[in-house]
Amino acid sequence: MSNQRENVEHESVHQEAQDTSTSAAEAPAAEGGEDIQARLAELEELAEQRRDQLLRAQAEMENQRRRFERELEAAHKYAMERFASELLTVCDSLEMGLDAARKTEDAGSIIEGTELTLKALRKAFDKFGIESVDPTGERFDPERHQAMTTQESAEHRPNTVLMTMQKGYLLQGRVLRPAMVIVSRAPDESSGSA
Repeated sequence: MSNQRENVEHESVHQEAQDTSTSAAEAPAAEGGEDIQARLAELEELAEQRRDQLLRAQAEMENQRRRFERELEAAHKYAMERFASELLTVCDSLEMGLDAARKTEDAGSIIEGTELTLKALRKAFDKFGIESVDPTGERFDPERHQAMTTQESAEHRPNTVLMTMQKGYLLQGRVLRPAMVIVSRAPDESSGSA
């Protein structure tokens, strides 16, 4: 019986040891679970902050894009306004010249008024980077010239501009209107021997 008693006591001690170790093992697991939950909450909060920052950055980029578009549109309008303002002076001058031409028979004053108007127009063109192109005597350039016809010429090399029928214009170095020209070609051998 004492053996049984020792066995029961031993089992009881053993059971208590197991219960204690299980409780001890459960305590860190419970604490570990709380740590995981706390860490998860921190990460969720951080993810929400990052999401908020991303949304703000996207909204700011969209606002900047719209602002740039408005500024670009205003710049185009403003540039046209300045150019149109310069042309109004030329228009006024033409109207005054036309009125003067109707009232006088003095061709000299009409010519002088027209020259002053042309000078004002050229000044406006210079101000905005518009330059005229008269390529007479130059090599034909299909990028800047429009050939209206060709003409045989023994004095000029083939593809030389013989005559400018209408001047071309460049805007900041870019073709605004090509010059209309007559281009030389080599004399036809058959026409020379006929």
